[in-house]
Amino acid sequence: MKTLRYKVLLRKEDDGTYTVIVPSLPGCLTFGRTVEEALEMAKEAIDGFIACMIARGEEVPVETDDSLICTVAVEVKATA
Repeated sequence: MKTLRYKVLLRKEDDGTYTVIVPSLPGCLTFGRTVEEALEMAKEAIDGFIACMIARGEEVPVETDDSLICTVAVEVKATA
């Protein structure tokens, strides 16, 4: 058993749910009602996506970069 790590992008939707996109696995996406649920669904989606790739004899992409992308909010005074 090997542990693979993939970056995921969580996008908050207008209805309050979260869409999850896995950039390294084009076409692999899911959603959840909360961030926690979305991340759990992402694990399931990635697992299923990789299983299908293996079944089709495709090479599974492996991310080697462990960097994180975060959002930082800053308050800026408006200029007149």
